Amino acid sequence: MKIDRILTRHPDKTKRGVNIDREKYDAAKAAILETLQLKGGEMTFDALFEAACKKLEKARFEGSPGWYVTTVKLDLEARRVIERVGKDSPQRVRLM
Repeated sequence: MKIDRILTRHPDKTKRGVNIDREKYDAAKAAILETLQLKGGEMTFDALFEAACKKLEKARFEGSPGWYVTTVKLDLEARRVIERVGKDSPQRVRLM
């Protein structure tokens, strides 16, 4: 049985994305977008990371939720679905 995969993108065009299982990509993407929508569309990356990882863990996600949240967040930035707000620390992200 062939696993459907997706090549992620990276917002820094000098860096390469990774080839991951589409089902895991979709789960992480949904967790990120649902979390941002619930929080008014903008929040710190740390808060997003924690909340999205909890959603994945509750869904008995196989693999490292943190790695997938970070990888998919970068992909969503590259695809202009979400964006970083400013350059200050802590990093903030929002829906576009």
